[in-house]
Amino acid sequence: MNASSVLVLEDSLIIAMEAEDMLRAFGIETIGIVSSLEQAMEAAKAESYDFALLDVNLGEVMSFDFARHLRGLDIPFGFVSGYSDTLDFPPDLQDVPLLVKPFDEAAMRTFLDKLFPANA
Repeated sequence: MNASSVLVLEDSLIIAMEAEDMLRAFGIETIGIVSSLEQAMEAAKAESYDFALLDVNLGEVMSFDFARHLRGLDIPFGFVSGYSDTLDFPPDLQDVPLLVKPFDEAAMRTFLDKLFPANA
């Protein structure tokens, strides 16, 4: 995988820290962790990321609009969610890779292989 920086949008600090540990183990050097859509928008403006992991449900809001924003910037992304599939997601986002919570290193590797299929 030729990615060295990731933006993690996750409202659970524990899950964000677990993801950070796994991503570092896979060679990701720069990991930006944010917990709200506002912080994510600011981070996307301030930094350049190779890809993003987006928690779907952020309490009162969903991350779908931010996902579309990333798509417009040509930044690959995937969703992290307790939902077991993407069938209830908006039609334009149902093809996005999904990492189901709770996850382990094997699930993270499979997810990254889906996000970057050339590396599979």
